[in-house]
Amino acid sequence: MAKLRILKYGDDTLRKVCRPVETVTPRILTLLDDMLETMRAADGVGLAAPQVGVLRRVVVVEVEAGHPIELINPKIIAYAGEQREQEGCLSLPNEWGTTVRPAHVTVRALDRNGKEFEITGSDLLARALCHEIDHLDGKLFIDRLAK
Repeated sequence: MAKLRILKYGDDTLRKVCRPVETVTPRILTLLDDMLETMRAADGVGLAAPQVGVLRRVVVVEVEAGHPIELINPKIIAYAGEQREQEGCLSLPNEWGTTVRPAHVTVRALDRNGKEFEITGSDLLARALCHEIDHLDGKLFIDRLAK
């Protein structure tokens, strides 16, 4: 595994829409492993592939230590409620703002074996899933700041 460089706000890559993963290849598996190592080293709870310069729909989230969630081609399929909470981003170090996100989300994605699964999360997990999936569409948390 390798620690990757996290792109910072202002890099055009962060505003691009990512392409879906057609096949889970060894390269994608290495990307997942490297992203997890990078996220943990940066004390984050989530990381999306464009944050490390890869325009693919790949995300890692770990809101509970030792229980990483790997998502390939994630898509929010249901959401409910609302939460207004402080949010930050590894690509915008030391920047925080209150965002409006769903309180509960269900996401459908592929796992590292190419098998489809669904995950439902509330509170921090819901926020992290939404935040990272936004990255795949070139959106940053500062685009979702509460008025």
